[in-house]
Amino acid sequence: MRNPKTIAIIGNGAIARHLRAALPGSGIALGALLVRTERLKERPESDPIWISQPDDLPENVDLIVDCAGHAALQTFGAEILTKGRDLLTVSLGALADDALRERLENAAQDGASTLYQASGAIGALDALRAAATGRLDLVRYTGRKHPLGWAGSPAEEMLDLDDPPPHPVTHFAGNARDAALRYPKNANVAAAVALAGVGFDRTEVSLIADPDVTRNVHEITAEGAFGSFHFRIEGATLPDNPRSSALAAMSVVSALMDTRTRLRF
Repeated sequence: MRNPKTIAIIGNGAIARHLRAALPGSGIALGALLVRTERLKERPESDPIWISQPDDLPENVDLIVDCAGHAALQTFGAEILTKGRDLLTVSLGALADDALRERLENAAQDGASTLYQASGAIGALDALRAAATGRLDLVRYTGRKHPLGWAGSPAEEMLDLDDPPPHPVTHFAGNARDAALRYPKNANVAAAVALAGVGFDRTEVSLIADPDVTRNVHEITAEGAFGSFHFRIEGATLPDNPRSSALAAMSVVSALMDTRTRLRF
């Protein structure tokens, strides 16, 4: 992914809108918005071309940015990569599905393209990735949200989120693979940690409903030949969608803008 001049965006949610707002003045144009067929009727007359099939992508699109979640990556990812288009995604939890991950890798190989991964709502992945080149003995991710932040997730099977207990409750304890597959809207961070470190099966995950937190809290603990570190971030959400991480949206913008410079991390 180097110096794209025209991109397409998959989705029209809060993260997609944040990215679009960052494009003016960047030297990067929006060539298309790829959405589900039923969403085409929502297109304003003043908006860029909306499409529902990768076949309709304009020829001048250099990069497709997936801001639409696991289903979009599953639906469009392989087709985009097979046709030689690079793809940037924030839907890392979808890669816990080995069959999908293999399909995307094969598609990228066939199309001589690349699937890029945005870091999402977490930091310290550069340190974790470096540590993974040596011996890593432990990688643990802990995610805390207010009980209402887990609405629509399997946490509802264990807790009454409208009347939760007055103390933190762990509603998931397992590995990153199970977390990402069971919580597709909540565990992209666990997947990012797994991909940067010791993989989905060895990464320990705890998900907690905590009535005392006002922001989403993400913590990584790692130990190994490098030493040890503990990283914690309290993430704000996007103003127009309290379910979308501001940092996740910013990580997509950062990954895209990084392609515009020859000095990069």
